[in-house]
Amino acid sequence: MDIERKHAELIDLFVKQAAVLDGPALAGLVLEVTSHPSLFAFSEILSVPNLAKLEGTQYSSSLDVLRLFAYGTWGDYRSNAGSLPALSSDQVRKLKQLSVLTLAETNKVLRYNQLMQELDVSNVRELEDFLINECMYAGIVRGKLDQLRTCFEVQFAAGRDLRPEQLNNMIQTLSNWLDTSDNLLYLIQEKIKWADTMSEATKKHRKEIEDKVEEVKKSLKADMDLRGHEDMFSEHGGLMDYEEDRIRPKR
Repeated sequence: MDIERKHAELIDLFVKQAAVLDGPALAGLVLEVTSHPSLFAFSEILSVPNLAKLEGTQYSSSLDVLRLFAYGTWGDYRSNAGSLPALSSDQVRKLKQLSVLTLAETNKVLRYNQLMQELDVSNVRELEDFLINECMYAGIVRGKLDQLRTCFEVQFAAGRDLRPEQLNNMIQTLSNWLDTSDNLLYLIQEKIKWADTMSEATKKHRKEIEDKVEEVKKSLKADMDLRGHEDMFSEHGGLMDYEEDRIRPKR
């Protein structure tokens, strides 16, 4: 969260600067933005109206560079190097970092041969050093280097700016997620209602059983009391017969 907060503060700072600059000063800001070691999102800066004014001017290439860093990769730069200005070493490193993030968007297991080709790296040692020092230590990705399988297993990757053609897909994905969440919430609520109903039914059933037990107890007690009275009367009757026989004169 602290990294995200600092990143947001950094973007806000550059947005405010871009809003008051123009011409060569704005081109210089683009160079600073695309070289900054802690900045990996550029769409908010790109949306500042002043940057659109660079289109068609001698500084329009700076706008193209900013678009490249917002949506492109190192491979895109190599394919269009003739129409773009030369990049500094800091910009090259940043663009390669962004290229790793782009690859991690669609695949969580990145093969070394694919990474070496995309990043224009000549050997495995150089590739692993880049992934460790420039990506994992920078906090933009987390994962495991598997030398046996010659791949990088991605566990986390920071998100990049959405390309314009990705926006509709993202909206559809979020809409589907919202529908799924609504359905899940409905099912949970129905389960809660069912549980409440079963709880009430259980309580009612327990009360009925307890009432029946009490009725049986009362019935047994009444029956025992009745039997006790009958036995007592029987004993008294036997005693009286005995006394009468004892005092009756013998013939």
